[in-house]
Amino acid sequence: MLGGHTLSNKEEIKHPVQRNLEPNVKYLREELGVDKSFDVIQIDLEYAGRKMAMFLIDGFAKDDILHLLQKFLANLKPEDLLNASLDQMVKTYVPYIEVEKQKDLDAVVDTVLAGPTVLLVDGIDEAIIIDARTYPVRGPEEPDTERVVRGARDGYVETIVFNTALTRRRVRDRTLRMEYLQIGRRSKTDVCVSYIEDIADPDLVKEIKESLSKIDTDGLPMAEKTVEEFIGGRHWNPYPIVRYTERPDTAATHLFEGHVIIIIDGSPSVMIAPTTFWHHLQHAEEYRQKPIVGAYLRWVRFLAIWASLFILPLWYLLAQNPELVPESIKFIGPNDPGKIPLIVQFILAELGIDMLRMAAVHTPSSLATALGLVAAIMIGQVAVEVGLFTNETVLYISIAAVGTFATPSYEMSLANRLVRIVFLLMAGLFGVAGYVIAIVAWIFLMARMKSFQTPYFWPFIPFSYWALKDVLLRSPIPLKKRRPKILSPEDPDR
Repeated sequence: MLGGHTLSNKEEIKHPVQRNLEPNVKYLREELGVDKSFDVIQIDLEYAGRKMAMFLIDGFAKDDILHLLQKFLANLKPEDLLNASLDQMVKTYVPYIEVEKQKDLDAVVDTVLAGPTVLLVDGIDEAIIIDARTYPVRGPEEPDTERVVRGARDGYVETIVFNTALTRRRVRDRTLRMEYLQIGRRSKTDVCVSYIEDIADPDLVKEIKESLSKIDTDGLPMAEKTVEEFIGGRHWNPYPIVRYTERPDTAATHLFEGHVIIIIDGSPSVMIAPTTFWHHLQHAEEYRQKPIVGAYLRWVRFLAIWASLFILPLWYLLAQNPELVPESIKFIGPNDPGKIPLIVQFILAELGIDMLRMAAVHTPSSLATALGLVAAIMIGQVAVEVGLFTNETVLYISIAAVGTFATPSYEMSLANRLVRIVFLLMAGLFGVAGYVIAIVAWIFLMARMKSFQTPYFWPFIPFSYWALKDVLLRSPIPLKKRRPKILSPEDPDR
């Protein structure tokens, strides 16, 4: 049960539930702040000659379920509770699916704050936890950043129970595991680690769960992004070591490969671990088309991404060193270098694109068209006419921007943008040697990175021919009979 906490016999209970109702009520009122928070509700009841108290959070409780339970309790007679054990009471007189018992009042407090309702009965030294709760939730709509032309239109939402249900809808394997834990001393955020036990590497699952259990913080205000910073390390490395998705079909595909999914309450994005550099460059649309069409789309996307990384600094080098340009492509150099150095133009253009992107995020949709017109006129036309940019600068920065937006992973696109700026600066400061050194250093960084012991640049480094072929070409599904070896799956055959 979410929000519950079961203590072992060896753990010491500092505040056990007592048989006398009054001290239990007093403790819960003080810890929950019943008189200080309007949404924390205490209901005093009396059925079958026994005093009872119910604690719940307004907005989480299902009124119809609690009303039905009170009707059942109202039919109790004193003799029904005279010799009845708590087990009998729970099984007979509290007709609900998710009902548990709890001896620790501190655990009861955490449970109430998580949403379930707690019922205390005078003369019984255990609390009855009734998980009759509901969360405010939007409909499972298609994610904006992972749209497909043909395919499922449902996406994850901000409620963990809905997300686990969306996952189970596509993975009905009897060994699919949804392991629950809480993170955050104060927030008590619900987290679910999901994997297929017969496929996923047990060492990988153990490492991920240990990484999550070591998180020591007050709360997770940014949900999955906060978790990634704790479990990922390499805080100054811009590249993501986990992949985010809001599509249940994408998450299910990775589960079948042997990956582990981390679902965090309050976030519509789930984390896929481990991942490589190439996972961030693939999109569900490639698998919604015929293999040859999917391979074509993948190659176009790769071309756009590589262009976003390398075309700006490469063109700058050729513009600054005309002797490097073959006669057949002399036309690519700038006809007019402009009044401002090219490197400054590129940096200003990069900053301008980021400013425009941030403005678009914060602009209401009704004004988005107006923002686009202003940007096109000011950047695309006026900036060239006044001599701030050359025509070639606008052209190549536009190509780089298109490649950035064509990257399926938003986190990967941001990382590539930062690397592109580094390439530009190195080329501007040290010329050809700086550009080559920057690329070599970038490849070395990628080769050294790992995502939960999985090499980040695999299957390029370390090299694997069959796996690399599957990365470069969208293979037909009937021919993909083996799971990725790098994940060490328990069941390598599909």
